[in-house]
Amino acid sequence: MSRGTHARCVVGLAWVVCVSLLAGQQLLERVVARVNGYAVTLTDVRAAIGLGMVDVPAGADQETVATEALINRQLMLAEVARFAPPEPDPAAVAAETAALTARAGSGLAVLMASTGLDQARIQDIARDNLRIQAYLDQRFGTTVQLTEDEVTQYYRIHPEEFSRDGTLSPFTDVESLVRERAGAERRAAIVAQWLRDLRMRADVSVLNGPVTRP
Repeated sequence: MSRGTHARCVVGLAWVVCVSLLAGQQLLERVVARVNGYAVTLTDVRAAIGLGMVDVPAGADQETVATEALINRQLMLAEVARFAPPEPDPAAVAAETAALTARAGSGLAVLMASTGLDQARIQDIARDNLRIQAYLDQRFGTTVQLTEDEVTQYYRIHPEEFSRDGTLSPFTDVESLVRERAGAERRAAIVAQWLRDLRMRADVSVLNGPVTRP
């Protein structure tokens, strides 16, 4: 074999190997975000939406809101891993799993087929939901102490929540409900600030490209 023929064979073999490798790559998933190296995928986002795990404000983009929610979820799970609360009761996991599948409703089979979800994965999601909630309760408590002024201010700012047939109920009639909702709002604000602090310290990026595997 001449030197030129040998060179052409080498080049040809290299091309065949290269094409074979490219053909062997399988597009796994579009990665929409990374949180400290952990990939949040488009499938994760669509699964979260389908399982009713995300509250989407009117007019907002579902996938954008769900991506942000899953970034926050991963930040919280990292904290849970550091300060592990007790494992949730199996009965509670079963109940949460049932709640997730109920939210998916008649679309569950299609959701599972399109995202690769199975019952074991839904159960894992349910378990993590409970672990996150237990950690938040442990860290921030289940109630927030409010002053009388803060309670009455909430009542004045949110009259629609305490009105029936267009008539605002007297404060004394709904005081316990006002306290509950005002406390929930304050606790949510505290948790939101904590999440912002976590995110500032984390390596978080939102991406658009796919990831491939040989």
